[in-house]
Amino acid sequence: MTTERPLLSDPAGRVPAEIAAAPDAVLRLGVLAPGGYGKTTVLREVERAYREAGVAATIVDDAHLLGDAELGSLRALVERGDARVVVAYRPWPRSRALAALAEALGRVRPPLMPAAFTREQVRAVLPAAGRGLADFVHRQTGGVPRFVARLAGVTTAEVPAEVIASFRADLDWLEPAVQKFLLAAEAGAALRLDLLGALLDKDSDAVGEVIEAGRATGLLAPDGTLLPIARTAVAALSRTDRRIAVRQRLAELEMRSGGPVLHLVRPLLGTGVGGPAAAEAFQAAAREALPTDPALSARLLAAVGTPDDEVAVRQAAASALSGDLDAALRLADRVLSAGDRAHRGAAAEVAAIALAHRGQLARSTELHRWSPSATSTAFAVVGQVGTGRVPAGPLPVAPPTLLDGGASLMAHGVLESIGDTPTTALSTLVRAVGLLEPAGRAVLLPDTPAALAGLVALHSGELAVAESVLDRALATSLGGTLMTVRHGLLRAWIAMVRGNLVQARETLISLRRAGRPLEPRDWIFAVALEVGVARRTSDLATLKRTWEQACEAVLRHPVDLYTFLPLGEFAAAAARLRDQHRLTPHLGAARDLVRRLGDPPLWAVPLHWSLLHAAIIAEETSAAEEHAAALAACAPSGRYSALVSTAAESWLDVLAGKVDADRVESAARGLHAVGQWWDAARLAGQAAIRTSDRQAMVRLLDCARLLQGRPAGATRKPAEPAAEPVETGRLGDAGKLSDRERQVAELVIGGSTYRQVGDRLFISAKTVEHHVARIRQRLGCTSRAELLDQLRQILG
Repeated sequence: MTTERPLLSDPAGRVPAEIAAAPDAVLRLGVLAPGGYGKTTVLREVERAYREAGVAATIVDDAHLLGDAELGSLRALVERGDARVVVAYRPWPRSRALAALAEALGRVRPPLMPAAFTREQVRAVLPAAGRGLADFVHRQTGGVPRFVARLAGVTTAEVPAEVIASFRADLDWLEPAVQKFLLAAEAGAALRLDLLGALLDKDSDAVGEVIEAGRATGLLAPDGTLLPIARTAVAALSRTDRRIAVRQRLAELEMRSGGPVLHLVRPLLGTGVGGPAAAEAFQAAAREALPTDPALSARLLAAVGTPDDEVAVRQAAASALSGDLDAALRLADRVLSAGDRAHRGAAAEVAAIALAHRGQLARSTELHRWSPSATSTAFAVVGQVGTGRVPAGPLPVAPPTLLDGGASLMAHGVLESIGDTPTTALSTLVRAVGLLEPAGRAVLLPDTPAALAGLVALHSGELAVAESVLDRALATSLGGTLMTVRHGLLRAWIAMVRGNLVQARETLISLRRAGRPLEPRDWIFAVALEVGVARRTSDLATLKRTWEQACEAVLRHPVDLYTFLPLGEFAAAAARLRDQHRLTPHLGAARDLVRRLGDPPLWAVPLHWSLLHAAIIAEETSAAEEHAAALAACAPSGRYSALVSTAAESWLDVLAGKVDADRVESAARGLHAVGQWWDAARLAGQAAIRTSDRQAMVRLLDCARLLQGRPAGATRKPAEPAAEPVETGRLGDAGKLSDRERQVAELVIGGSTYRQVGDRLFISAKTVEHHVARIRQRLGCTSRAELLDQLRQILG
């Protein structure tokens, strides 16, 4: 009967074979390794080999625990030269007697030093059912044989509680200094000799001895850090008060030297630790966490206990940066209502920023004006312009900091957008982006210069600039988590304007998957994107379903200058659904706002362009002419205004049945040149289906297809922009159906099948199918249900 032998490394495995081959030879050997590396297993195999050979030998384990007299006797036995002696010991503690014994053994033969298992060896010693977890076991144990054996029965990539409990025997017998060192190693300070000296209250030599004692336990990896499984065990099995005390002391030492403390303090969250020292450590860790994890920073500040006003304001700012505006407003309001006067200004600034994201720009502006900081003064200007008030007097000189300088440029850029030099506004805002980029996600802003630059660029036809600025803002996390959604929505808006509806829709899908409620300012843009995509794809069902959300969104977010884009999209949808009255007050507020600012072309042109289309859809000719006239008045202000004005005139001509192919194509190409790819293709397509000149129709359809402008990277073809039915109006569509098409349409909506229609009109079912397809293409319907709905409206 054979017995399965334990796995030994090559040097260790050769020793039993050597004994079996020459059992009478005098073997004097030391076996040196930290705890857990298999010294005892080697000795068992050596003892077995001698027993099977019938030869006597002296075999001693854990010689490092023997007294000097016993070690001296062993040394004498080794030096006598005629006895077989195999001694195993750890590298620490190393008394003089043990060192002398090791020296005597080493003169005969170098010590055998068992090594940790490789990944392949770990896989070999695991049961067959657990070999798929070999990498996990090796990563946790570092290949230390004792710890590998403890994990041999695992079935999932988790360390069982009973395995962790088995480490108590390894830890409890250690000296207090070594236990404290292991706690420091668990905290990540195993290699920090400067911290360890102060923690252990020992000089460098004594610290070195403690470290060597720690290494001898086998709990440390070769680089001096704790093995993962050992780190878990030290954290779980050490007394909580000792663990907290060590981390607090390390944090104090790090703060004294200006070092990082977050890794030391973070595990103290939820432990209930308190006191002045702990509060100071939590605050230092919160400062460290703010740039990368504002939510963690807020939690650390909350752990301070009863915070003073300064800490409360910092916690409010961190909460706002993490997106928790409720907590930010609650904390800021507490300081505003009952706090120290010295901190009320900072609290007002945090509250103002939170309210801006909530869509309360007017109240936000008032709080900014109340706060004495230079940044609040600049942000107040942005808010005043956004709510239709032109600030009086020049802006104060900004202090020489990145934040103050960036805020000042934001204010100047917004003022330029309503002044005589709107073209310089974009440049000013882009420069503001460059100033604030180094601050990245750690700066709390009511809006970012990237978002404002994107809006200005969208309003002026500079879509490539908008795309570049917003992509950069997303890459650098400008404004942190709080602004990521806004930047992404504006980026999706560019895609929608260009006709890349797939990309726009994917942004909306990703927001839904995230599952995080949107603040009113982001929500109004998200709903407008949903409405815009549905309108452009003639998805009437989605448009109707989303319309109630749109009406709620404009109620939750008062009209301001920076929400004209979604408001314009809602105007077109309202006309499409014949529900204009619900939006009339908000559109009136928008037009009043623009008038109070002096009708600045940069902001007025896109608004009138959207309202022009809403009037066309609603068949309100006088309103359409009014908006076209407003666009014509803005035409001299710049290239974008001139091109949009020309397109508006072309639309009116097309609707009146005067299709000049040259003029339409020129206007459409002008729109395309300023980024309005979808609108450009729609204008050409609608002109094509309204002209009676077949040659002009073919030319304009070709133009429409060319101007679809499918962006590079789009994987699916966007919907045909020219096919949107909402621009034609009911009477116009009816007038463009031929007599035969009208007959087919009437029978189809009456419920007849293609075969029945064919029998009635004496044509084939295939011909009926071609007629229906032509009608569907002409009306821009994407489903049979929508086609029937359109035909019922057209034919009554």
